[in-house]
This record gives sequence, C-alpha cells and structure tokens, in this order.
Amino acid sequence: MKTPQAHYPSPLGRMQGEHVDLDVVKQRGWQEQHILVVSEADERLGVIERQLIRIIGDRLYGRTRHG
Repeated sequence: MKTPQAHYPSPLGRMQGEHVDLDVVKQRGWQEQHILVVSEADERLGVIERQLIRIIGDRLYGRTRHG
C-alpha cells in the first residue's frame, strides 16, 4: 500500500528531509522491534485477517466511533 507523501505547511516541514518509504519503515519496525503497523483496509489481507485486526484494535484501544 503506497501512501502519498503529505505536504506540511509548517516551517518544520522543511526539516522532514527526503521522501520516506513508509513500507520500509514498517518493515524495519517489525523486524527490529516487533512493532506491527497495519490498516484493517490493507488489500493484502483476507477477510478473516481484517476481522482479527479489528478485534485486536477494539480490545486494545476501544471501539471506533462512527459519526
């Protein structure tokens, strides 16, 4: 899943540096620190995997509020 790089109008945005490949950052986070960042909408996941992500997210952080 490719996410376009956001433009930040803040003066600190200049300090952001070059383009960062978020998938590489996520991969390194998992391999080095066992931190997993995943969206339940990730198209690489199957239906059961998406449901599992939703269950884990709800358990750890509470249900999402719609509206």
